[in-house]
Amino acid sequence: MMPLSEIFFLAVVLYVLYRFVFNFVVPIAKTTRQVRQQFRNMQEMHNQQDPFQGSYGNQETNGRQSYGSSASTQPKKPTSNDKGGEYIDFEEIK
Repeated sequence: MMPLSEIFFLAVVLYVLYRFVFNFVVPIAKTTRQVRQQFRNMQEMHNQQDPFQGSYGNQETNGRQSYGSSASTQPKKPTSNDKGGEYIDFEEIK
């Protein structure tokens, strides 16, 4: 027969293991499964929404301009007001 201290120690270890599995491992597994399913759903919605549109680039599709167009990303030229020093536009620094 096992001594009372070993039974108590084994009970504490089993309780801690039980709490770890059901309060940490199981929720992480459920969350991982749910996030993967949401990614699949979003990918399917994206593929069904516009299957003929190309990648994001400098393309115009059906009269619309894509996100990466160069017309909207060109920096504005600073005006020539000489009030002292040289003005350097933030977007032109490389």
